[in-house]
Amino acid sequence: MATITLRQTKEKIVNQVEVKQFLQTQGVLYEHWNVEKIPTSFQNKFNLTPEEKEELLALFKSEIEELSARRGYKIWDIVALSESTPNILELVRKFEEIHTHSEDEVRAILSGHGIFIIKGDEATGYFDVNLEPGDVISVPEGNPHFFTLQEDKQVIAVRLFVEMEGWVATPYTDTEYVN
Repeated sequence: MATITLRQTKEKIVNQVEVKQFLQTQGVLYEHWNVEKIPTSFQNKFNLTPEEKEELLALFKSEIEELSARRGYKIWDIVALSESTPNILELVRKFEEIHTHSEDEVRAILSGHGIFIIKGDEATGYFDVNLEPGDVISVPEGNPHFFTLQEDKQVIAVRLFVEMEGWVATPYTDTEYVN
């Protein structure tokens, strides 16, 4: 289940009801999918074939379609990243640049974990959302943020998009951001 760390105060939010309420006040959608239905053959496997990615998408078809119907998403895919991903360090550095999009940035974590760093309202500032398997998050369009991996650099996630070509990142410079 997701946890939040407020960067200004170092306060942590770990209670799931409070996590969901906090994210809602920041305009961020948070839900949870049941990942227990993922076959054991996928446990600790972060290098997926195209066929395995399609198998995971089929497994979560109803969740994907339900979320897409509510939010207007038209396409989706699976991203799988690990230490064995070619140029992983380069990719992570690219991810760690604050940016915005002209549509929501959506992740449903199926395995592994990641962190969204999101700019909150003026009183809140930036906060980290630590995501675990089953966590689904949608950062609203135009909201400054970035996604990165935790130290083990392992994640499998469903990404959902409105635009057929996927979202495009627009760099966002913010002197208020403190790493």
